[in-house]
Amino acid sequence: MTQADENEVPWGSPDKAPQGSGDQAVADEFTPMLSLAGICKTFYPGTANERVALRDVDLTLTTGDFVTIIGSNGAGKSTLLNVIAGSLPVDAGSVRVNGKNVTKTPAHRRAARIARVFQDPQAGTAPHLTIEQNLSVALNRGKPLTLGMGLTKARRRCFVEQLATLEQGLENRMNHRVGLLSGGQRQALSLLMATFTHPDLLLLDEHTAALDPERAELVLRLTSQMIADHHLTALMVTHNMDHALRMGNRLLMMHDGEIVRSLAPEEKAKATVPDLLDLFANKGGLSDRNLLT
Repeated sequence: MTQADENEVPWGSPDKAPQGSGDQAVADEFTPMLSLAGICKTFYPGTANERVALRDVDLTLTTGDFVTIIGSNGAGKSTLLNVIAGSLPVDAGSVRVNGKNVTKTPAHRRAARIARVFQDPQAGTAPHLTIEQNLSVALNRGKPLTLGMGLTKARRRCFVEQLATLEQGLENRMNHRVGLLSGGQRQALSLLMATFTHPDLLLLDEHTAALDPERAELVLRLTSQMIADHHLTALMVTHNMDHALRMGNRLLMMHDGEIVRSLAPEEKAKATVPDLLDLFANKGGLSDRNLLT
């Protein structure tokens, strides 16, 4: 039995505090919202196509951290999010979310407390369902199916209020199928669905990359607003240096499966796009052709 197996607890059950540990509320205050320790992931090991995607990655996020992640293609950014979400198993290391060891917990069980918005606007919604049906699915994410999950008048009122905050007029199109929406509208809806239940973690995987500049700015503004309003802890992968600097309080740079630089809030506030490109060049010999500015 590995250390990860030995320490793992059921999802939704906090690790037991040692006897005499004092007030649990005080202990929770110091519990990281996300803790990755020694994460390793290799694709096609032992073959000619072997590729090391993550190399002994350590990362800690405290409650309320909003961390942007940048790096060239193949740096390990999306793989890192997949490991956190449970979409990919790790070869070594442990994943803890809000004090719970979820290293072996499957993605569908993590989905109750870890939400994700993908690059493809179609990935986070069900196009054949209506807007209100999609919101109902999001509201019940991770919960067991019961007969009481129908669309009540109270839920519809709540949906209308939440949709109005997107400034897309979707509150007047509740019965329209999501497949009829534009990419920007669907991505805004995906963001609302992801934050609906106040998850422990919000994972944003290049969620504005497929949008035109105007829609991208709208989704970024909504992202900042929702994270602040709900006091969420978030990780945002992006290729856009300007977005990486404007969004969040911390910044990580990845290259070849490693976190090669971590900028604290004070450093990030002073950094510029040329600074980031210089840091990449010094770490991995990257040029601005590898990254979008």
